[in-house]
Amino acid sequence: MLKSTKRMLCATAMAAVTATSAQAADLVLGVPNWDAANATSNILKLVIEENFGLEVELQNGTNPIIFEAMDAGSMHLHPEVWLPNQQNLHDKYVGTQKSVVMNEKPVMAEQGICTTKHISGTYNITSINDLTDPDKTSIFDKDDDGKPEIWLGAPGWASTVIEKIRAKSYGYDQVFDLEEYDGQVAWGELGAASDSDTPWIGHCYKPNFIFVAYDLVFLEEPAHDPATWTIVQPTDDPQWLEKSSASTAWNGAALHLHYAANIKENFPEVAAMLDSYSMPPATLSEAGFAMGINGQSAEEFAKKWVSENQDVVLSWLTN
Repeated sequence: MLKSTKRMLCATAMAAVTATSAQAADLVLGVPNWDAANATSNILKLVIEENFGLEVELQNGTNPIIFEAMDAGSMHLHPEVWLPNQQNLHDKYVGTQKSVVMNEKPVMAEQGICTTKHISGTYNITSINDLTDPDKTSIFDKDDDGKPEIWLGAPGWASTVIEKIRAKSYGYDQVFDLEEYDGQVAWGELGAASDSDTPWIGHCYKPNFIFVAYDLVFLEEPAHDPATWTIVQPTDDPQWLEKSSASTAWNGAALHLHYAANIKENFPEVAAMLDSYSMPPATLSEAGFAMGINGQSAEEFAKKWVSENQDVVLSWLTN
């Protein structure tokens, strides 16, 4: 009994030490799995530590995990929430729960299906409707199994879910293998295809370094009509795909920083800075190019960017 009690006390003490260690940071910033967001979280970590004297940690997470953690108080920031891609998370935690706050100074974005300008011109692939033409799409059959492949995005991206819905709505899900894997791998394949003038097609968005590094074009689509868009997320309904439709173009996108509402109470000066935060769009493309092409780490990019953009940082701190 004594040994058992001793083991229990040791386990309790160890758990307490672990919990204290895990909660040592004043703020924990989420890091989604794309370069621009990773760079932004590293930039904000430096700015907060250098100007407010707080200890800041970074923690990887998918969009739902970061939002849930902000709601629970174990994470405090998502650097780049794409709307309407993550509208369901925004509506729940900003609108209903009111546990998360949205910065009102977004970066405006564009997204859709793209290919290289060379492939578009050479094979006359200019419209989303061309993706249902087997004679045209056969060039995208990379593994020679008789069915072409299209990359719809990375696992965990809300846009990947919506691109699956769009593929079903336009009908090219019946023609293509719909592929889903890491963005870094996809951008590497795009780079190789661009350099060799070989076919590649997939989901693209900008600002993004790929539009700086490669000559790309979006496929033409009917203008966005909200009446044609009904988006149900997999987290909300197991029959999400059957119940969803999106048969016109994206309505662009807005990239907003979101942060935990408790920062306003616990660190009001930090909250004021986050409300004033406005990232130059070019920075997001620069980050992707530096990290995706030149192999620079997010930490290295952030240090260099902060040292060279003190005027931008000052505007966050004084506005």
